[in-house]
Amino acid sequence: MASITLLSLAPGAAFLHLPASTTSSSCHFASIPRSLTGRRAFPLRARAPRRVTVVCSAAAAAEASEAAPVEKFALDNLSPQKGSRRKPKRKGRGISVGQGASCGFGMRGQKSRSGPGVRRGFEGGQMPLYRRLPKLRGIAGGMHIGLPKYVPFNLRDIAQGGFKDGEAISLESLKSKGLINPSGRERKLPLKILGDGDVSVKLNIKAGAFSSSAKEKLEAAGCTLTVLPKRKKWLPAAYVKNQARAEEYFKKKNGSAGESDATST
Repeated sequence: MASITLLSLAPGAAFLHLPASTTSSSCHFASIPRSLTGRRAFPLRARAPRRVTVVCSAAAAAEASEAAPVEKFALDNLSPQKGSRRKPKRKGRGISVGQGASCGFGMRGQKSRSGPGVRRGFEGGQMPLYRRLPKLRGIAGGMHIGLPKYVPFNLRDIAQGGFKDGEAISLESLKSKGLINPSGRERKLPLKILGDGDVSVKLNIKAGAFSSSAKEKLEAAGCTLTVLPKRKKWLPAAYVKNQARAEEYFKKKNGSAGESDATST
C-alpha cells in the first residue's frame, strides 16, 4: 500500500498521511485555491514506491485529521534535525579516520609539532602589532602618570570641620574628625590644600603641597603654612654611595675651576 500526504499552507493545518489503494486509477481531493495554484483542481494517481504531497485548505486538513490523527511530540520521539549534529574530528588517530597521514597539520613547521605551539601575538620574531601601535598616557595606558599624587582638601571643607583660631590642620587631624577617609594607595599619599572656598580663621596648616590660589587666600587670612618634606624614595646603598662620591667630585672640580679663574684675572 502507498500513502498520500496532504500539506496545507493555511494556519492551523497539519501534515496528514492517508492510505491510497494501488489499484485505483485516480484520487479526488478538495479543490486547491486559485491564489495558490492559478489552475483548477486536478486528480493525482497514487504510486506504490512514491509519496505524493498535495496542498489543501485548512477545512480539508481538519476533515482528514479526524480520520487519521497527527502524532504529537513526546520525549520518546524527539530527535535533532538531520544535519544539525556532526561528530567531532579525531585528529592523529591514523589514516583511516579520514584526515590523512599528517591529520591536517602539515609535515613541517612549529605548528605541526606537539606542544603548545605559537603564543598569541607572536609574529615570527618581527616587531608585533601590540608593540608597533602607539600607547596612551595616564591610567588608560596603564602607567602611573595619571594616578593621584596627593589627597585633595578644599578650603570650603575647613569651615565644615569647625576649626577655631590657632588650631593645627594636618592629615592626621582631618582623619580624626572624619573629614577625609583615604583608602587603598591613598593612605600613603600626602595632603594637598586646594583653593576652592574661603577661610576666615587663622590656622596652622601642615600639608605636603598648596595650590597657588589656596596659598594666596591662606596668607591673606593670616594662616601659617608649613610644607612637609616629601617621602624619601628607597635607594640601594651602592647608588647612594656613588651619588655622594659624584657630588664631592663635581664640588672639587667646580672649586678648582673658580680658583683658576680668580688667579687668571
